[in-house]
Amino acid sequence: MPGRDPVLRFALATFLILAVVFASAFSYYYVKYERIIAHRFEGSVFANSAKIYARPVSIAVGEKADLKEIAAELRHAGYAEKSGQSTMGSYHLTAGSIQIEPGPNSYHSPEPATIRVRQGQVESISGNAGSQLEAYELEPEIITSLFEGDQRSKRQVVHYNEMPKALVDAVLAIEDRRFFQHNGVNFLRFAEAAWIDFTRQRHEQGGSTITMQLARGFFLTPEKTIKRKLTEMLIAMELEQRFSKQEIFEFYGNWVDLGQRGSFEISGFAEASQAYFNKDIKDITLPEAALLAGIIQRPSYLSPYRHHDRAQERRNLVLDSMVETHAITREQADKAKAAPLKLAPPNVEASQAPYFVDLVRETLIPKLPEREMNEQAYRIYTTLDPQLQRAAAQAVENGIKLVDDQVTKRRTKRVKIGKGKYQTQIEPGPQAQVALIALDPHTGEVLALVGGRNYGLSQLNHAIAKRPTGSIFKPFVYAAAMNTALDGSNPVYTPASVLLQRGISRRRNRPLRAGYVAEQRHSQNGRRSGVRQGCGPRQSCRYCVCESHSGHGAWRLRCDTNGHGCRLHRICKQWYPALAGAG
Repeated sequence: MPGRDPVLRFALATFLILAVVFASAFSYYYVKYERIIAHRFEGSVFANSAKIYARPVSIAVGEKADLKEIAAELRHAGYAEKSGQSTMGSYHLTAGSIQIEPGPNSYHSPEPATIRVRQGQVESISGNAGSQLEAYELEPEIITSLFEGDQRSKRQVVHYNEMPKALVDAVLAIEDRRFFQHNGVNFLRFAEAAWIDFTRQRHEQGGSTITMQLARGFFLTPEKTIKRKLTEMLIAMELEQRFSKQEIFEFYGNWVDLGQRGSFEISGFAEASQAYFNKDIKDITLPEAALLAGIIQRPSYLSPYRHHDRAQERRNLVLDSMVETHAITREQADKAKAAPLKLAPPNVEASQAPYFVDLVRETLIPKLPEREMNEQAYRIYTTLDPQLQRAAAQAVENGIKLVDDQVTKRRTKRVKIGKGKYQTQIEPGPQAQVALIALDPHTGEVLALVGGRNYGLSQLNHAIAKRPTGSIFKPFVYAAAMNTALDGSNPVYTPASVLLQRGISRRRNRPLRAGYVAEQRHSQNGRRSGVRQGCGPRQSCRYCVCESHSGHGAWRLRCDTNGHGCRLHRICKQWYPALAGAG
């Protein structure tokens, strides 16, 4: 009898035991990750962040203006072309005017205005109920979001319906064509990828769906193991049961890593649109959407700034994939392929003013808890002038190139390597640094700030970094002396003043008395044998400014060209310790 067959009974018992073990393990991990998912997605999925804004741009009657530039300023501030699409506000551009409608989240009171421009000048500005205005402030442009602690990443959170259809189609065509059909795991694609990897003995194919990528990014480590893959599939199926397809794609579109900008990671399509094209996500074109979708695979390797040809080739592959999925026609794909990669300037200082943002952050942290600023999504309005910041960044970029050329020229030497043979070599050395700060002379407000040549390589702000001033303050010291002719001090010094000198010899380790000569001698081997003040042994210096040990004032120290002796001259009656420097 089959029922009495011991082999069959053993096999059946083994199957039942394995089924119970599998069901128990599956239930355990299912409940475990269900709780983890519920906790991760309760409340706000992505952390809020404080926003930093520039100063508002003012438009006045009679000024030169361009309606398209005004529209661009409003777009950068978050305005939409159609009413109701943005809580910041909307605008309507016509042939000779632009109508501005601030929204509920506007910086200003919700007063609309109509700006009319004729022959390149503002003809009139009409306020509410037809009232005439002399000037109107545009919405301040957002500079960037604050990052918290060491988390150097930036993200702009958008909803699914704010993402253009071309971008959604491009991502699905290259990443997950059956996204709207599968339940989180595309088993056919997964089996195909596994077979290709097995036959070729290396990992070449990716079988992960968009939901699986999201599960890996939110909950798991990047290690490549069978256990992690099975866990990834389980979490993906749970996500599909908990959220709609549109919600999952929205999470993915705000989470996905899309490269690096300076020292910050670019997270999400909205941030990438600003970083790569300086555009709002709703304004990107088909080739731009294809480029963003293409670099998801390997953001660093496919960076359009560092690897232009790779990025363009990948973009064209995405366009071909969109043709295969019938998202676009072949004619649209060919036209998009012919378009060049139009990228925003790579100079992050021009668009995001990172040194200025760091300065704002360091100023605020002692006054407000950083976590509170981000959780409450504070809006921080600053004095930065966006146009002046862009001009400052461009000036620094152009100027440092000239300095680099001069430094390279001075370090280039012809070295003899053999009889009648010479080789050109460039001596190693540090790079030149640069800083630029523009202030409003009436208020002291910082209008533009560039703190170094490359923020991605060094976040040290050279514009405010503490360092020995050296000779840079000599004009201020001399100005203090010349100021005696204005403030009534006695004696009065002018550029024509003749200063008398009297002195005694100075011995080792004795304090220098005000108004006397300091002798300094050297032995034959060039080593110092006396006590010096201001100038080093064998140092050739015309003069230097130093403080007398008696504390009676600021003094000018003259040294001869061979460094054998120095003489002090009192140049002002009062000592200014904050201004004097040593040569």
